[in-house]
Amino acid sequence: MIEKIIFSILAIALFTITFFKLIKKNDTSYIYLLVIEFLGIAISFIELISTFSFHWIIKIFTYLFSIILPCVLFWLEKFKKMDFPELFHITLAKIYEKAGNQEKAKEIISNFLNKNRNSYAAHKFLAEIYQKENNKEAAISEYMVVIELNRKDVNSAYQLASIFEQNKQKEEAITLLQEILRQQPEYEQATNLLGDIFFTEERYKEAVSVYMEALRYHPTSYDLYYNLGMVYTMMNDFQRANEFYAKAAEINTMAYNAKLSLGQIALIYGDLEAAEKYFRESAKQEDLESGSYYYLSQIALLKGDEDKAKNYMNLAVQLDANMYNQMQKDPLFLPIRNEITPPQKVVEEQTQKMKKMTLKEQRVNRHLVETCILVGSLSNEDLKLMRRKKQEQIEKEQKQKE
Repeated sequence: MIEKIIFSILAIALFTITFFKLIKKNDTSYIYLLVIEFLGIAISFIELISTFSFHWIIKIFTYLFSIILPCVLFWLEKFKKMDFPELFHITLAKIYEKAGNQEKAKEIISNFLNKNRNSYAAHKFLAEIYQKENNKEAAISEYMVVIELNRKDVNSAYQLASIFEQNKQKEEAITLLQEILRQQPEYEQATNLLGDIFFTEERYKEAVSVYMEALRYHPTSYDLYYNLGMVYTMMNDFQRANEFYAKAAEINTMAYNAKLSLGQIALIYGDLEAAEKYFRESAKQEDLESGSYYYLSQIALLKGDEDKAKNYMNLAVQLDANMYNQMQKDPLFLPIRNEITPPQKVVEEQTQKMKKMTLKEQRVNRHLVETCILVGSLSNEDLKLMRRKKQEQIEKEQKQKE
């Protein structure tokens, strides 16, 4: 009996506190909490005046409704600075969102924001919904409010930057990403996005600076070394590109994209043995097979083995019909051009396998392909001169560092 009396006093006290919170904040969300508390008190009261005892499961729910739940919510409000109405509306909106009713979820949050304009969590939730709906303008507007309310939220700032980038607002994205990296220089996603933007804008030196700075915090990142290799490739600094591709391949021996690029660079410098080794390895990756066999055919021709060259090229064309058109443009394949079986269906677009490469990788690959074709038309004396000039450039850079 004493236990029931103590329970009743405590439950009524919590009910009274909730009621005064309702009056003070003038928010009807507390009514739902009051109803739950009243239900627990009512069950306890029925048991108190009756001659029988409820099952222990019902007693647990009684304590949960009347005491535990209110105490947890009050503790969250006091010590975690969480607001019950905010928590209630966001939870309700998430339930509707999970059920697939996005419009109702947005309506609940919008109604809450009409009375609580400075709710950081509500604005963030609404921004995320708009982002999922690909409503870029609305998402940008909400994320800007989120960042204004909480400048330490770098994750929301990154999401805003990514939307700016998708919306072709490059400078806005760059400014925001640079601010993120000033706050958290180790933020790898921001580094990659900023580097990608500089890459697509052909601001290669700035991309190098971003990736090199990131290496201080992620010295074993395959992506950073691979990205540096791609950037130096576009700058035609194949020696430096080779160094970074090699480091990337060393970090992740199962990532064959770097090995394809290493093979292309080795081919540019006339190192056929190294090029052949890398192309054989890169052929192990399904979406790189056709390109790898194409280059193996090229190497076989340079070594004077036309039969092997034809076999490799036929393999390449079977895997990707675009290889046939590419071969027609390369004068190196003139001796075997008429002996390659044309694809049954000539395609104008890249195959699905080629599409697995990112746009950045495709761009770098095209650049290396064009360079390989150009170098293939050079004489041995031209190649020697190119290598000598490159070596002189490397020695000059080393002296400047000393």
